[in-house]
Amino acid sequence: MPPETGATGQADTTEVAAWLRLLRTPGVGPSTYNAILAAFDSPAHFFDADAASIRAAALDPDLRASAPDREDADIAADLAWLTAPDHHLITRHDPHYPEQLAAIADPPPLLFVAGAAALLQRPQLAIVGSRKATRGGLDNAREFARHLAGNGLAITSGLALGIDGAAHRGALSAPGATVAVTATGPDRIYPAHHRDLAREIAGGGAIVTEFPTGVRVRREQFPRRNRVISGLALGVLVVEAGVRSGSLLTARHALEQGREVFAIPGSIHNPLARGCHALIRQGAKLVESAADVFDELPPLPIAEAPADTRPTAAGAEDATAGAGDAEPALNDDYQALLEALGHDPVSFDVLAERAGLTADTLSSMLLILELKGYVTASPGGRYARLR
Repeated sequence: MPPETGATGQADTTEVAAWLRLLRTPGVGPSTYNAILAAFDSPAHFFDADAASIRAAALDPDLRASAPDREDADIAADLAWLTAPDHHLITRHDPHYPEQLAAIADPPPLLFVAGAAALLQRPQLAIVGSRKATRGGLDNAREFARHLAGNGLAITSGLALGIDGAAHRGALSAPGATVAVTATGPDRIYPAHHRDLAREIAGGGAIVTEFPTGVRVRREQFPRRNRVISGLALGVLVVEAGVRSGSLLTARHALEQGREVFAIPGSIHNPLARGCHALIRQGAKLVESAADVFDELPPLPIAEAPADTRPTAAGAEDATAGAGDAEPALNDDYQALLEALGHDPVSFDVLAERAGLTADTLSSMLLILELKGYVTASPGGRYARLR
């Protein structure tokens, strides 16, 4: 793996500092940074070039003048971060830079990685979706991630609440590999609620960002994060998403990058299924089982074809479960209520009318069914059947 800054000689540290100095130069984004690399091969050569050479490369000499000083405190913070165990900086010139990501338009010039940096070269599938997912959506994300990771794919997502977190946890439970791409500096975790999850990911997977230390979360950084999520992966699976979800932007990046796009369909009454339905109408692969994903991907070099590709959507039966694991059957009243509920989310009032129950009786029965894992409360005061 790339050597940590603390273990390098002075020449190497100087070279790394030049990469960091250019990264922190105002007006230098991925496009400009890559243009500089194309013209001068390295940041150090750019800083040593004369103004005429910079103009000849169709670049602005003022960029160099606005670069931070070599002794800048922010650069010192970046170098200090790199001295910690399992902290890495991978540049575009590094042979360990992931090939999938290098192939996209304007790839990140540098990647800060906490954890197993070699994991970035593994075949990956991105799983993304709503931050305010339904119980069924969370179950789908977790189970698909668990199954796909268990059959050789690293699961990549954005560490967000909802579907992202469920996907990371599913992959870890396989046990399998997972990659979290963040929109902040490597020394910050967003959301803070996922600090423990991030620590677990870094311990066995990898946390990746293109932003240097100290960078706080800002809205405009999420599209850049999303293009890295899709760029690292062979394809993107959208589990639940509204029509204006950021997950659809990730899917759009995937299409532009020539990657596969998959979507899990849902109820026509679920607003978080509409984004998935829109993707399917636009040509995304409709997914009902892990086999639907593997069918579209090239053979994995690190695993045999999956032995078990049964549907893993929420509520699917486990054909391997033993008879001794079965729960006691529900009585006729509860079975009738489940039949009245059906498989689409329904409001309390409509369900009461269908089942012919009083509000008090229905509330009590729904609570029991929720506790037993048969029913979940969905957004908008609706109830949905899980099995």
